[in-house]
Amino acid sequence: MAGIYIHIPFCKRRCIYCDFFSTTQSEKKSTYIHALCQELGMRKEYLEGEDIETIYLGGGTPSQLSREELEEIFTYIYKVYSVQPQAEITLEANPDDLTSEYVSMLRQLPINRLSMGIQTFQEDTLKMLHRRHTARQAIEAFQRCREAGFQNISIDLMYGLPGETLTTWKEDLKQAIALHPEHISAYHLIYEEGTTLWKLKQENQVKEADEELSVTLFSTLIDELEQAGYQHYEISNFCLPELHSRHNSSYWTGKKYLGCGPSAHSFNGVSRQWNIPSLDKYINGIANGKPEFEIEDLDLYTRYNDFVITSIRTCWGMSLSRLQTEFGEELYRYCLRMAKPHISQGVLEICEGVLKLTRRGIFISDGIMSDLLWIE
Repeated sequence: MAGIYIHIPFCKRRCIYCDFFSTTQSEKKSTYIHALCQELGMRKEYLEGEDIETIYLGGGTPSQLSREELEEIFTYIYKVYSVQPQAEITLEANPDDLTSEYVSMLRQLPINRLSMGIQTFQEDTLKMLHRRHTARQAIEAFQRCREAGFQNISIDLMYGLPGETLTTWKEDLKQAIALHPEHISAYHLIYEEGTTLWKLKQENQVKEADEELSVTLFSTLIDELEQAGYQHYEISNFCLPELHSRHNSSYWTGKKYLGCGPSAHSFNGVSRQWNIPSLDKYINGIANGKPEFEIEDLDLYTRYNDFVITSIRTCWGMSLSRLQTEFGEELYRYCLRMAKPHISQGVLEICEGVLKLTRRGIFISDGIMSDLLWIE
């Protein structure tokens, strides 16, 4: 089983914190969709004929696509690939794009899961981040999608935002829980170099959340969502029982995936590949039959490091039997030796043959994973 990721790079405008590849050149959408379908055809052998169990349209802003553009993509995917009848098919969407007409149109496509970029319900913060929607629009868009029949909706939240307090974060969580989405992703704001937000910080116009507040916000997130019945299945992701993101989970469990579009990444078990982050160069490369990308072959130690980083971050943890079988005795013993101090400190545990983070360990997961990595 494998997945397909489709990058839709178009946005009406860029949020001040975003460092994903995107563009406001919406006049190039039609040309881009044609190139995208060409790439899907050119790379049909990449997944070696495996059935497709997840399709994810991310961005950018996929909800900027018209019915005709979405239909063109899905028609081509179903023509070239064997898609399972019960495949999880996700579209990322901005709340203000989700009008009644647009939601009704989406229901007529294969899409069965929506991921809404809400980020916060604080009006002033939404404006500061250059988000296009208001809190009321987000709530109404969610309700509209539910009424239209979407039974698998994820919402994105951010914390550690400029001016945020524990009180405003609790308000956001209360509102999110009241919507009762099947899935919630919550990410700490990162001041990525080169973004508008980074520049504002350098100019002392905004201030980064301090470590104490960040820890408090994260702890509150875990407590509030677990109390509301959500499973904390990955560091930044929570779901109602059995409703984890199947697509994103494939990244963490080592399944193959094909990424199409500029900056999209692919993985086939033995190498990683990523397309050039340029719309024009991407389109021209596809048109000339010479797509521009980089590739990295993965040796044993690189694959081990990937295994550590992806597995430890989930509630399913790292299977020690799989570690020993796939990576050999040397790396198996190395991992256990490096894990021992963390087990003694109560931030890692071994339970039924699985190495996993404890509640305390989640807060220092980056350091723990770093210690388990193989360093030559």
